[in-house]
Amino acid sequence: MTNFTAACVQLTSGTDPQENLDISISLIKEAISAGADFISTPEVTNMMEPHKAAAREKAAFEEDDITLQVYRSLAQTHKKWIQAGSLVIKKPDDERLANRSYLIAPDGSIAARYDKIHMFDVQLDNGESHKESSAYAPGEQAVSVQTPWGQLGLAICYDVRFAHLFQELAINGAAEFFTVPAAFTHTTGKAHWHTLLRARAIENGAFVIAAAQCGQHSEKRRTYGHSLIIDPWGNVLADGGDKPGYITAKIDMSAVAKRRTQIPNLKNLRSFNLQKITPNL
Repeated sequence: MTNFTAACVQLTSGTDPQENLDISISLIKEAISAGADFISTPEVTNMMEPHKAAAREKAAFEEDDITLQVYRSLAQTHKKWIQAGSLVIKKPDDERLANRSYLIAPDGSIAARYDKIHMFDVQLDNGESHKESSAYAPGEQAVSVQTPWGQLGLAICYDVRFAHLFQELAINGAAEFFTVPAAFTHTTGKAHWHTLLRARAIENGAFVIAAAQCGQHSEKRRTYGHSLIIDPWGNVLADGGDKPGYITAKIDMSAVAKRRTQIPNLKNLRSFNLQKITPNL
């Protein structure tokens, strides 16, 4: 099986997990009605809570998270693959939370979990600052999972700036397509979102499915939107714009082998030594 229809659900998640769940259920069902076989939601689908104490109070452990429970039921009922792009989840061994992606199989089982590795700790020129590591514990394990259409590599948002993560998955046969659910800030998204995602698709000869948050979430948080589905040549197959909704695109996985044969850069990789020269000026 090489063909399927992928969907990205685009949200403006707020601070109430139940309200966010109700909206996402409706959009997931619409995407399924439109023929989607694989549906991904954005990063922090269950809540965009800017206050650490409030986020911890509202978050649940994995076994109790209502969003995960409902998504598992939806996947089983409709016999579809559903990715909770990421959920804010309590960890039993850390005061910090997990920013965790879940891939749910059509029987409702959890096929894979991935904790975001790279934390968004930045200070932007416009005065906007983020220190994700103060609230979330970084993951330590790259994750790949077999699907009916090929090997899927998992990433989340800021991970997209670390090309080696994607390359390692691709060269080890662990990724023919990637998901990159995100909550990119409007500032960084406008500057870099399309470019980074297209680069990851091109340099790895892989499809990229990136569901995104959009709009104004709080006084301090505005996200870029523009959920994207990109083919291995870097062509944008669907763009979600800047409003909540969903997008779909037909995926033909045979394009991966074609592009990797056409430009075999993954096979042409060579190791090298670094010579750092300090001339006497």
